Amino acid sequence: MTIGAYIFTWTALFVSASLSGETTVPKKVHEDGFSIVGIQARTTNAKEATSAGEIPKLWQKFFQDGIQQKIPDKIDGTMYALYTDYSSDRNGEYSFVIGMKVHPNAKPPGGMVLKKILAGNYAVIASDRGPVAKVVPAARQQIWSLEDKSQLGSERSYRADFELYDERASDPQNSQVDIYVGVK
Repeated sequence: MTIGAYIFTWTALFVSASLSGETTVPKKVHEDGFSIVGIQARTTNAKEATSAGEIPKLWQKFFQDGIQQKIPDKIDGTMYALYTDYSSDRNGEYSFVIGMKVHPNAKPPGGMVLKKILAGNYAVIASDRGPVAKVVPAARQQIWSLEDKSQLGSERSYRADFELYDERASDPQNSQVDIYVGVK
């Protein structure tokens, strides 16, 4: 799949992702704080539902520019997609960062940011397995549905949410991603 097709598919699925009708019960966990270094864009979910979305462009930049290899002091090979600095809730602006977990004293290279994720509670939803451009937007839709039904286990905190891309996401056509949703 070409980058352009990937971006188009991601955007189309973000707009039209539907639930299979099954309700997944989120697992509740407490995460210690950690730091991520990566690249950042400011966006909204409304913007991401159009062809002007920033997220597909940021993923394209991350891979085309070899950002993963340029991040210093990485802890491991796991990639993170971080949603943070929310202006309000899922309808407002937020910062989206693609990066990697780093040692606490890491310094970001030029053009990158360092984000510290505070310790907190999370509801964890595992995506289905399949093409990443399909399963991640579908899992996000599921999270919003669970939030609307007050079924996340707690109210969302809107401090930080993140997607964890570990070895289960090494094949973009057959991936599974855990999404950590910050809750109070």
